[in-house]
Amino acid sequence: MTVASAIRTILPDEDMIYFGDTAHLPYGDKSKETIIEYSLKIAEFLLNKKCKIILIACNSASSNAFEEVKNFVGDKALVMNVVDPVIEAVWKDPEIKKLGVIGTKATINSGSYEKAVLEMRSDLEVSSMATPLFVPMIEEGFIFDDISNAIIRSYLSRKEMSEIDSLILGCTHYPIIKNQISRFFNFNVNVLDSATIVAEKLRDVLAEQHLFTPDPGKGHHFYVSDHTDYFEVIAKMFFGEKLYLEKVRLPGN
Repeated sequence: MTVASAIRTILPDEDMIYFGDTAHLPYGDKSKETIIEYSLKIAEFLLNKKCKIILIACNSASSNAFEEVKNFVGDKALVMNVVDPVIEAVWKDPEIKKLGVIGTKATINSGSYEKAVLEMRSDLEVSSMATPLFVPMIEEGFIFDDISNAIIRSYLSRKEMSEIDSLILGCTHYPIIKNQISRFFNFNVNVLDSATIVAEKLRDVLAEQHLFTPDPGKGHHFYVSDHTDYFEVIAKMFFGEKLYLEKVRLPGN
């Protein structure tokens, strides 16, 4: 939802189809094989909706299932993930010397950020750390309070994050607490917001491929694999407004 919100802001004329796999969340503690299985079913659903670009707007799925989704989709649509645009942003910033990466267990265990960064910039020092409590903390609404500040302090005060000059928020939940994270570092660390970076990269890809919509105005459609009042509250918090969420059954389920 943070990525979807950034896309709406940066590409207001583009129509968006969102699918949230709420029946199987969170992906951060799933096995690679399970994440691939779910991701391929979602890709099939989006292909049936005639999407021109499929953006895997989840770091755990991007880190574990991107190649499989890309191979499955073939030439039917372009496929993007939320890891590569952030890696590109790091590569272009020569001032970054010591980089921290935080994310779910699935993202950190995949090593996707660290491997990709070091392939492009071997001069960098990269330190990765799983922060699994951040997602449930955010989804339970513990933001800008003593509880969230204590959890953030507990993680970011560890030695893995000492002396970093930049930090990748390797989960699309984390932009919600970007300001708190920045405040912990006394605003001396460059905190990279993946949602905005990814939306800007999507804009560039649409321009390069001449894929801007010629007929805007069909609107956005939001689908979920399970509908609960709780997720409706979460969606409003992430997207900034109340959404109509349509429950659908994934292909093969």
